[in-house]
Amino acid sequence: MIRYDFLDTACGPLLVAIDETGLRHVDFVDGLRPLPTRPEWRQDKEALAPYLAEFRDYFAGRLQRFTLPLAPRGTPFQQAVWQALCDIPYGETRSYGEIAIAIGKPSASRAVGAANGRNPLSIIVPCHRVIGQNGSLTGYAGGLPIKQALLKLEGIPC
Repeated sequence: MIRYDFLDTACGPLLVAIDETGLRHVDFVDGLRPLPTRPEWRQDKEALAPYLAEFRDYFAGRLQRFTLPLAPRGTPFQQAVWQALCDIPYGETRSYGEIAIAIGKPSASRAVGAANGRNPLSIIVPCHRVIGQNGSLTGYAGGLPIKQALLKLEGIPC
């Protein structure tokens, strides 16, 4: 069963959803491709309280590394990309090419971009820290203004 709740942030409302194993979805409600809640999901403020507390601390600048249990679903390639994203330190960025090299697939920059775009755990799996090879801001499911705000929150000039 998926349980969820919402958190108001400076970047707009955030949907946070969990199952019995951990965090399944984190998505900006006002993003470019928002994840709708489903009828079988249950809103559960009490179960989500510890998760939302970490997000509050992140947005307040008090948290740089999340400790929440993660349960994203994806292909082995996507999982490898998402793990590489988790290895990007707070306040730093990497290019798609650098992520491709990190997972041992140096010619897979485009596939890395596709896996990045399917990341179900926005912020926690920090796809906002991935930029173009030339340093430009590139696509973000939450929209470029949210990506820019997250990078600014982490002290990354953009």
